[in-house]
Amino acid sequence: MTVGKIWVFVEATDGGVSNTSLELLTKARDLAETVEGVSVAANDVAAAAGAHGATTVHQVDGTDGKLLGPAVAGAIAAAVEAGTGPDAVLIATSYDGRDVAGRLSVKLDAPVITNVVDVVDDGGTLAGVEPIFGGTTNVTTRFTSDKPDIFLVRPKSFAAEESGGAPAAVSGLSVPDLGATGAAVVTNRFVEEQTGPSLDDADIVVSGGRGLGESDKFEMVEQLAKALGAAPGASRAIVDAGWVPYSYQVGQTGKVVKPNVYIAAGISGATQHLVGMKGSKTIIAINKDPEAPIFSVADLGIVGDVHKVLPKLIEALQNR
Repeated sequence: MTVGKIWVFVEATDGGVSNTSLELLTKARDLAETVEGVSVAANDVAAAAGAHGATTVHQVDGTDGKLLGPAVAGAIAAAVEAGTGPDAVLIATSYDGRDVAGRLSVKLDAPVITNVVDVVDDGGTLAGVEPIFGGTTNVTTRFTSDKPDIFLVRPKSFAAEESGGAPAAVSGLSVPDLGATGAAVVTNRFVEEQTGPSLDDADIVVSGGRGLGESDKFEMVEQLAKALGAAPGASRAIVDAGWVPYSYQVGQTGKVVKPNVYIAAGISGATQHLVGMKGSKTIIAINKDPEAPIFSVADLGIVGDVHKVLPKLIEALQNR
């Protein structure tokens, strides 16, 4: 063990607990003597959190209809100042996670190591491993202050594995006066409609790129994804072009995916995109340029026109 106590910001979803939170709990129990969670829905996540190594989940109240970040960051900071807080905090790189990490950093006057893909023991202290230069090189960064270590970790950096633990105990965590920030109210939420598996959790992902030629041709990617029970994804180029929503983007500035099968159709393989998918178990690339960088990471490469290859694949799947 490297540290005494690690807290993990555990995020609830409609289906239970976010996969990234479970990944962080799994990693935390390899690094700390005690692993605890912090959540705005402690009772809902206690069973899963306990099964992945947490002994306690601290409940943060007062977030109904309001932003999560101010209350969660305020509660953690108050615990640290009272001497009951953690030695380190692991937070997922999600919308709420970024908000919590940023606010906690300000309240504690402590730095955050972001874009982390691994947390390691570096001479008895924790350090974050971060990819730089478009993912071509990893650097290891550690803290030198006596403040709690704050790590903002990418999804899919670790495998979520149960430890067989009982449901975590639920404990209240006091939220200090948040002032004007705490008065902010969420007036509306937009939830994008989705059919099929989500891009974050899909076992198969089919992504399209600029090689499709025009926005209407992305329909082929969606048809192939539907036939395979897969999630559709996209390169940054066609997201920036407005062909598909940002939620489809795979890459350094989009989502990092690690499916069992990743199909890249008409994607040349810019470094920014490779960072987001090169951890996939099996990569299949379809591109008419035999020198396309995507083939450098592909397990199977098809040199051909996506407008001819994809319809044939769809037809073969439909005729099975």
